[in-house]
Amino acid sequence: MKKLVFTFLLIFAGAATNAQAWTGKGDQKINAGLSAWGYGTGITGTYDYGLNNLISVGAGLNVYFDNYKDNDDENRAFVFGRVNFHLKEALQLPEKLDIYPGVDVGVVGRNFGLGAHIGARYFFSERIGVFAEVGNNGSLGVSINL
Repeated sequence: MKKLVFTFLLIFAGAATNAQAWTGKGDQKINAGLSAWGYGTGITGTYDYGLNNLISVGAGLNVYFDNYKDNDDENRAFVFGRVNFHLKEALQLPEKLDIYPGVDVGVVGRNFGLGAHIGARYFFSERIGVFAEVGNNGSLGVSINL
């Protein structure tokens, strides 16, 4: 059993060595997960595109199942644009890790929606990682490197 665990750890470590959380210009990421707080509890999906080594722009959609402030069916989605500022180089983080503050601006039903967050991505392999974002909107889930 110990040999099996050791072999698995070696394979996992080898897969993780090529992981890069942020490469700058042209970098593309998709996040999918659980929207745990903010306007409500539900699912989230975002897309980010790197403009340079510091800034990415993107879009997202949060669909809420419950806990929305008015329980109004037409206000169950937050559609937004977003800007993130990636601190991987500034903080000299490992290749597998990126930390990024950002803002989200969009609409929740017929209302204006605004969010600010600080997020982190950690990649286990070249394509697959995890993310967490905390702020007045927060989420966690899987991150995919395109």
